[in-house]
Amino acid sequence: MPAKQGRSVGRRSVLQTAAFLAAGAPFVALRAEETPIRIGFPVPITGPYATEAADQVRAAQVAIAEFNESGGLGGRRAELLVRDDKLDPGEAATRAIELIEKDHVDFIVGSLSASVQLAVNTVTKQRGVLYNSISQSDQIVNAPDWGPTTFHEAMTPHMTAGAVGRYAFGKFGKRCAYVAADYAYGHEMVAGFRAVGAEIGAEELAAINMPIGTRDFSTVMPRLQALRPDIVFLCNFGRDQQIFVKQAEESGLKRMTHLVAPVLLQTARIAGGAQAFAGVLGGTSYYWGIERDVASAKAFNDRFRKTYDGRLPSDYGALGYSGVRAVLAAAVKAGSTETAKVAAALAGMKYDFYKGPQVYRACDHQSVQSVFIIESKANGSVPEDVFTVLETVPGREDMLKTCAQEGLG
Repeated sequence: MPAKQGRSVGRRSVLQTAAFLAAGAPFVALRAEETPIRIGFPVPITGPYATEAADQVRAAQVAIAEFNESGGLGGRRAELLVRDDKLDPGEAATRAIELIEKDHVDFIVGSLSASVQLAVNTVTKQRGVLYNSISQSDQIVNAPDWGPTTFHEAMTPHMTAGAVGRYAFGKFGKRCAYVAADYAYGHEMVAGFRAVGAEIGAEELAAINMPIGTRDFSTVMPRLQALRPDIVFLCNFGRDQQIFVKQAEESGLKRMTHLVAPVLLQTARIAGGAQAFAGVLGGTSYYWGIERDVASAKAFNDRFRKTYDGRLPSDYGALGYSGVRAVLAAAVKAGSTETAKVAAALAGMKYDFYKGPQVYRACDHQSVQSVFIIESKANGSVPEDVFTVLETVPGREDMLKTCAQEGLG
């Protein structure tokens, strides 16, 4: 009878299920231990910063591989969930929500734009997920945007422009002009240089904002040539910076002034070529060439070379490595992936993963770190041998805004 058969099958099913659960209980527990630690990684895989983002993904995967090879966290391995934020704050917020609510990530690391990182940070703050940003911003460590789950592995424009500005004003003169990408990054870098300029009595001749993705700076060149500043500060990034430098070389502007970028990118230098960039000065959070003096840089570079057929990591790529590795190191230190425990372990954590000593300042979770002053070479021994390190500015808290200035004191 169908009904009887159904009850009979139901009883067998119950008994089989009970037996399975009894026998499979250890298996279920083991699977729980093996649940991966998921790290969401939103970066602009497409768009004008795509080259830098690709290197961030490569370096972040190195950190994941090293963590897993070391045994993970009680047997739990880590995995990276990369998403394309398209350099758009709205897109980034959507991807962050998906990573949290659909993919159930434990942490989020990433972003390559100040405005995008703030959008991601808003989402993570609201949902209580730890976020370690690897894009420069002053705003993210200011009271209105900061939260207990907010960490900032990248440098701030205040510290970058401060270190580069003091060097450049001292070497080249005090009459300056700014060419800035017209969004938070550009504006914050200009503010950082202005703060230094105010200390030494610099004269500002012009501040020119240009949209992200500008491909033609020809209207800017004649104005700058007429002003004849001692320094033109390039507060732009990625392909924008590369194009500006090439057009400054072609127009003759570069022969009349000193081009200085708060962040002089290895990827932009390689793409732009030695001739256009020769003599351009700037700052960076990392250059692979410091491996001659810094043991952790040598170890990171060697692993990157081995993983990617001899290739060397870029500056922003290295931030992907350090951002992911810091979060995983804090999870090991905490013995947990619970947000509150990992945040407590990360705040105040001292580490040296790839560039020398760093520490997350406890009051705002900003990474205190060295700034390297670099100059573009005319010739190098390998494609990535593009800079000379002129000076290392050691990481100090007095390079940062105080936490009281940020509204956190």
